[in-house]
Amino acid sequence: MKTVRLAALAASALGLAMSAAAQDFMKEATYGTIELSAGFQPDPHEIDLRAGGSLDATDKLGSNCPGFVADAPDYDLLYDNGSGSLPLIITVRSAYDTTLIVNTPNGDWLCDDDSGPSHNPSIRFDPGADGLYDIWVGTYEQGSLQDATLVISELSSSED
Repeated sequence: MKTVRLAALAASALGLAMSAAAQDFMKEATYGTIELSAGFQPDPHEIDLRAGGSLDATDKLGSNCPGFVADAPDYDLLYDNGSGSLPLIITVRSAYDTTLIVNTPNGDWLCDDDSGPSHNPSIRFDPGADGLYDIWVGTYEQGSLQDATLVISELSSSED
């Protein structure tokens, strides 16, 4: 699995460039915010969006976090797992080669490319933590916006 866990402090400690124009989790999400609690219905929750942007994620997060993304998150998930033990799975479904970046409730940055169904990016939390997940969907071509569907689920994913 190509999922890489990066903390912002670790990136700074490694001397990676922290660009003034970088992913800004404080900005309002372009495609909205959803509050979901464990056992949410319908499952999966899906949102259509345009993946990509002009910022190279590697400038802030390093070479293990590829893709061009927007400054603001594409989507924000406020998750409450209650006392549940179900996984939280964030996946992108697209005909284009996309990447996935998530800033977790505890401030870690997670990145993925190709570990989900049909070589789409996917990140799984076992179980999902309570809090805000800032989500970016990237592409490999700067400024190229491509159709994609963000899929949030507590059910094991299956092939598209």
